[in-house]
Amino acid sequence: MDSNSLYYSLELVAGSGCTLNVEQRAALQASLVIMKKNYKFHRVLFWGKILGLREDYFIAQGRGEHELQDKKNLYSFNCVDWFLLPPATDSMIEEVSKAAKGRFIGDPSHVYEHPGIRRQEERDGVVEKEVVTKVNEESRLAVTIHQIDEEVSVVPRGAFVKSPHGLVQINRSFGGLSHSEARKLDNFLHFSTPKNPKRKSILEMSDLNPAIDFLDVLSDDVPKGSWSLQFECASKVCVLRSLLWLGLTIYHVPMTPQHGHIYIGDGTKNFDLPFML
Repeated sequence: MDSNSLYYSLELVAGSGCTLNVEQRAALQASLVIMKKNYKFHRVLFWGKILGLREDYFIAQGRGEHELQDKKNLYSFNCVDWFLLPPATDSMIEEVSKAAKGRFIGDPSHVYEHPGIRRQEERDGVVEKEVVTKVNEESRLAVTIHQIDEEVSVVPRGAFVKSPHGLVQINRSFGGLSHSEARKLDNFLHFSTPKNPKRKSILEMSDLNPAIDFLDVLSDDVPKGSWSLQFECASKVCVLRSLLWLGLTIYHVPMTPQHGHIYIGDGTKNFDLPFML
């Protein structure tokens, strides 16, 4: 959720239990402005909070000119002092998937260890060697944020526009979805690099606009039923909740450009979802 409308946005998702106390809100309101200036971000979002056993991680995200690619994530324990997270690489994602299990501790220096066997060919034949995969919690935090962004970061159709040069920016002329449009998953898009290129018929293509229809549609998600859509606050706010990453809430006020998302959870993926549907 955009730092410029933090108080207003938190009220819209309060029904999901996504809330902060007065001290945290005040600290965020001041520190995010300083962060935007120091790092020269185009805008700053309050991404959410990952719950740990000892401490909780407050997450902020700074964005540059290209909204989809120019992202930097920062974390804090007190909403005042912020620390930059490293970008999630393929090797880091692989190490985290092997070693990091269970709840977050709340200590960035905590090291997860996972013993394993690696087979290596030598002159005498194949030799098995025991190896230990080690990864610290700061890397796990960076990977978890990356995965949530890639899998369940969602925006209304038309909220962002892609220029002929490939630059993705906020659509200043976006006035919001209508109430009837907001009731359909077809009008909500994954705000991440498209992964499911679906061939459409000529008739279907005629209804699409390349400038705004460049992202994956939620209705194509597998398994079906991984999203809960409902209207709250006297049917004034459309709220989407992810059943894959429990704690992720997307909100949109129809007929206005107000939209955003927040994650408040333990940072673990719901792998039991296919068996729950």
